[in-house]
Amino acid sequence: MKSRAITLAALGLLIITTSSLYAKEAKTVDLAQQSVNPIVKIETSKGNIFVTLDANGPRKTTENFLSNVNEGFYSDTIFHRVIKGFMIQGGGLTAEMEQKISTHDPIKNEGKQCDKNTIGSIAMARTSDPDSATTQFFINTHDNNFLNYTDSSGNAWGYCAFGQVIKGMDVVEKIEGVSTTTSGYYADVPVDPVVIKKITIVKSTRQA
Repeated sequence: MKSRAITLAALGLLIITTSSLYAKEAKTVDLAQQSVNPIVKIETSKGNIFVTLDANGPRKTTENFLSNVNEGFYSDTIFHRVIKGFMIQGGGLTAEMEQKISTHDPIKNEGKQCDKNTIGSIAMARTSDPDSATTQFFINTHDNNFLNYTDSSGNAWGYCAFGQVIKGMDVVEKIEGVSTTTSGYYADVPVDPVVIKKITIVKSTRQA
């Protein structure tokens, strides 16, 4: 299966560049102010995906993601890497395949506190450096156990999952099934851009 042929290093190489610029003054979200796990709506050109985020485990990872949501960073980005039976990745490139620059420092890999990379889970993408995640994320379309944390050394840190799709898995599967091609430096790029119109915070499951 193609997914099993993708190594941790290969996943990292296509995620973000280490030359991105970061601003120390970036707005942050404090999950200590949250009484329940937040829910976000990912509006895409293929439909809406609702995800509940873990406010108690990988807290800094979730706070970083929500800060980017609040700042509108994800608007008009795309799912730029799609591999059937593996995952869909987005949150850092435009439809013109230009990288958006993060306004946050890379976050520490929270390792032991992260959820598992099971089908429907959302996780942070990164380079081969365990502590390099910024904005890009992926949604697992398979139980990718080889991406999980095993210990605090090298690639054994894994990729930090911090939430779960609760509605719209059919949309995830629709995106997973699109035709892909190679575009310059990037492989597995949808032939027709799958746009993330915006990501917003939903107050309760009822509103989803």
